[in-house]
Amino acid sequence: MTDLGFTRHTDALNAGQFVRLINYHNTPISHAGALRTELSSLAEQYDTLSLADLDNFFENGTWPSEREAFIPVFYEGYANSASVAAPICDELGITAWFPVCTAFVDCPPAEQEFFARSHNIGLVQEELGLPRLAMTWDDIASLSNRHVVTPHTAAHVGINEVSSDEDLQREVFEPKRRMDAVTGQSAPAFVWLHGSAYGLNDRHDAAVRAAGYRYQIGNTMIHRIA
Repeated sequence: MTDLGFTRHTDALNAGQFVRLINYHNTPISHAGALRTELSSLAEQYDTLSLADLDNFFENGTWPSEREAFIPVFYEGYANSASVAAPICDELGITAWFPVCTAFVDCPPAEQEFFARSHNIGLVQEELGLPRLAMTWDDIASLSNRHVVTPHTAAHVGINEVSSDEDLQREVFEPKRRMDAVTGQSAPAFVWLHGSAYGLNDRHDAAVRAAGYRYQIGNTMIHRIA
């Protein structure tokens, strides 16, 4: 959906014309069983939506299935997104999306706990002291072969924290350049902290467009960027 009108939005929701984005953050190994059970149940009820499916829908208006769809989204770039969540998705044949805070990935392992605590990235006690808390760029490259990997800013910031041209370069442009170089693909979507919508600020919208993203994930919709 791209129309921001409230009536169009509510009419579509009432008609069942929507995709369920199921948001996850930290997925430690202790929760693997519960995650597998939940995703398995969702996969029985709904189809997952690939990037190609989404692109095709906006280009041709064609929906890939008669069933409703869902997308599991694993935020921040935790190491366990690659080691726990992704293998479960692979096992179940589910396409997942991974919005990654690229500065978390770049942070030296010894400093990742401090970085996380300083940037609203939640931690669990059982993982403190592990070699890494964030995935690696090799993890990102590997995930991109089977799933959708895309930037969630560099440092897990909201739209209200980004004002200067330098801020926009660091949080909007550079994460895409880095990710595209590693994956050999074009990262398709951008996500602000707190899921701010496209259309709130002309300057921020222009940066997202200029960086080359074609979607922005907000709290209530996936925005197709013209």
